[in-house]
Amino acid sequence: MGKASAPRALPENEAVAVARNLRVSPQKLNLVAQLIRGKKVSTALADLEFSRKRIANDVRKCLQSAIANAENNHDLDVDDLVVAQAFVGKALVMKRFHARARGRGARILKPFANITIIVREQATAEA
Repeated sequence: MGKASAPRALPENEAVAVARNLRVSPQKLNLVAQLIRGKKVSTALADLEFSRKRIANDVRKCLQSAIANAENNHDLDVDDLVVAQAFVGKALVMKRFHARARGRGARILKPFANITIIVREQATAEA
């Protein structure tokens, strides 16, 4: 039998992609997410392609996944897509210790982060 599927949480003109457990701090990932918020998809991809941040390549892959989801799963026009939201969340933090002088230890935190990208189809003004 099974239960009925949940209704779609997003509107019909939006698609989403999530990249989980990226090996970067959420604060650094948010700098890259700010770079693409509100931009057209083609501009955002170009910005990520030429960004000097190491994590920009993973964010670009996530954005390309959101574009593919919009095109293949929701029949949206790729040329009209805009990055509606790009938000960052915390994931796990690995804790390590680094040996210091006099038998002490210093804690090293190795954080992970998640990014969620939502693309929306904007209606173009045909005049």
